[in-house]
Amino acid sequence: MPPRSVDDGLRAALAIRAEHPEIGILVLSQYLGDAYAAKLTAEPANGPRRGGAGYLLKDRVGRVVDFMQSLDVIAGGGIVIDPKVIGHLMSSGRPHALDMLSEREHEVLGRMATGESNAHIAAGLHVTEGAVVKHIGNIFAKLGLQAQDGNRRVLAVLTYLQAARPEDP
Repeated sequence: MPPRSVDDGLRAALAIRAEHPEIGILVLSQYLGDAYAAKLTAEPANGPRRGGAGYLLKDRVGRVVDFMQSLDVIAGGGIVIDPKVIGHLMSSGRPHALDMLSEREHEVLGRMATGESNAHIAAGLHVTEGAVVKHIGNIFAKLGLQAQDGNRRVLAVLTYLQAARPEDP
């Protein structure tokens, strides 16, 4: 979603939810955003929720009957969370920063972790180098890595590697 094409839509949904808890909101996302799903469906601090809320993965839209049922639940003030998101929440115990990444961003970060250059990543994924640069920018933004943090590429790879080996300190 423009202008930054990162998590602007999710942030907008949370802001609307905070200001107007009576409005029903359904977020359609391409990635398992456990933290966003939890925030979106949490009870507002300023009283009981009146509007429904939902967080579905975009592939759910293709199943029209499921999608329409989700809209009915939200319109009635209920909560809908994609079963894949719930399964991920239950299996991981708590959300991780990498959960915010799309599947393609995970692929790019995985290739970054092997030391591939942007050009090599682009060739391997059959995309342009510009697309890889955009994905890397999205990864930095979703992981909360700012330019002043140092070498963001190294920090992103360290985050990736630490998640792959959670038993390491």
